[in-house]
Parts: sequence; C-alpha cells; structure tokens
Amino acid sequence: MKKLALLFAGLSLFAATGCNNDDDNTIEYPIVGTWQPMKVVVTSVPIGDDPVSDAITFDTDCQKTSRWVFAAAGSGKRTDIGEGSTPGTCHPTFDRTFSYSYDKDSKAIQLKYQGIVEADKGSVITLNDTTLNIKFEDTSDPTEYQSMTYTLKRIPQ
Repeated sequence: MKKLALLFAGLSLFAATGCNNDDDNTIEYPIVGTWQPMKVVVTSVPIGDDPVSDAITFDTDCQKTSRWVFAAAGSGKRTDIGEGSTPGTCHPTFDRTFSYSYDKDSKAIQLKYQGIVEADKGSVITLNDTTLNIKFEDTSDPTEYQSMTYTLKRIPQ
C-alpha cells in the first residue's frame, strides 16, 4: 500500500510539473524597417461638442512613394510625397530626419524631427509583420483633444 501511495504521489508530481503550459509564443516584430503610409485618421474632440474624425488615404501614385524609415540605432527619416505643380510630377511635401525612442513594454513612441522643437509623443497601437499603427496625441489645447493615427504598411527589403 505504501508503494502504491508513493507511486501515486510521484505520478501526481510528474503530471503537475510535466504539463507546463508554455503556449505563450508571442512574436515580437521590430519597428525597424521601411514603412509606406496608407492612411491617417485625424480626430478632434472639442469640450462640449461632438467629436470629428477624418480619414485621409495615401492613394495617389505620388503618395504611394512616401516612406517612413526606422533604423536600428534610433534614427530615421520621413519623406511624404505629394503632387507637384506640373501634372504628373511628384515632390516631397515633408522630408525630415528624426530620432526616435520606442518602449516595447509600454508601447510608447517618441519622434523628434530635425529642426522641430517639440517631439511627437504617442503610442504604437499595432505592430506586426505587415502593419504599424501609431497614434500621436496633442493635448496642448485644454479645450480640445486632437489625435492623428497613422496606418503604415511594411515594405519588404
């Protein structure tokens, strides 16, 4: 009987430790890479008024060549391309290098553009193998909340 109890205790211990559920295979995708902006949603919420959101898509041939590049060393470059004054031509509408910091745990991101004093502070909403959603909030006006949420598509290298 003692041997049976010992065998049962050993099997119970084996079952308790042998069935460890390590199914947490969460893949962490890097922000480093080249990204194409697909759209931006601009939201304004004035105090005491209805919120307003406007989606702007980057769907012209020129806009589709816009790029955000995040390098491994915390630097990057953002180039937005728009229609030129001559039909069929494209030109940069925003072309700046930046430094950035990204905290994977809190999802906080900060972009500091060269030549611009105030850094853009926001959070990464989605980051996977193909999509990056970044939301930047502007709380400088106490009477109105504003945010810009960018959707970017990873460009394979």
